[in-house]
Amino acid sequence: MVVAKGKKIQAFDGGRKASDEAVTAMLGSTGNLRAPTMIIGKQILVGFNEDAFAQAFQP
Repeated sequence: MVVAKGKKIQAFDGGRKASDEAVTAMLGSTGNLRAPTMIIGKQILVGFNEDAFAQAFQP
């Protein structure tokens, strides 16, 4: 799982249950899930960062 907040990128281990730190990172200031949120294969991208998106969409 990759969470982006502006230029800051955090990576978290996946699995059945997300850690409290990962959940906190995924939520925006209003308490809603950060946008955009995408599932690409087995990877979850939360928030927007151009470098993270470029890496996720490499052929």
